[in-house]
Amino acid sequence: MSEQQQQIEQTANWVKQVVVKYNICPFARREVERGSVRYVVAEEHKPKTVLKKLVAECEFLDQNPQVETTLFIIPRGFEGFYPYLDLVDAANDLLIEQGYEGQYQLASFHPDYCFEGEPQDDAANYTNRSPYPTLHILREASMEQALANYDDPESIPEHNIKFTRRKGGDFFAKLLAQCIKS
Repeated sequence: MSEQQQQIEQTANWVKQVVVKYNICPFARREVERGSVRYVVAEEHKPKTVLKKLVAECEFLDQNPQVETTLFIIPRGFEGFYPYLDLVDAANDLLIEQGYEGQYQLASFHPDYCFEGEPQDDAANYTNRSPYPTLHILREASMEQALANYDDPESIPEHNIKFTRRKGGDFFAKLLAQCIKS
């Protein structure tokens, strides 16, 4: 198995064994079961080339409406959380610049994700911790529709925070490690 295939498999394991299994995102199961989640690895590691590939992925989604969402995996170059956040900001700016505002939005995941103002060891950070730095490209129209059909969508983050804190950081650290090993 190539390194790229392994990175995709590890990320898909995380989606199935953490995000779906523990209902971190209540909308993920449907797309996983439908096979409409695309996994792409950015071999590039410099911001400009990563961003260029991100735009190419948006163009792919434009041409392939059967693909609901893409997990854009960035295994090199953004291992540090703060450089990754700079990339996220640049990616959001680029989507606006490229005319994708209102069409796509990004969710961000990183192995060292830490919510602003929270301690690094807060278990709630695991709601956004992934095997690799990852940008999740979401179709805004689909998200709006899913949220409209979900009772009390504002409760999702609150539920996740309570759940992850109840289970604890060690529990989620082991889960994440298992996703990488298997």
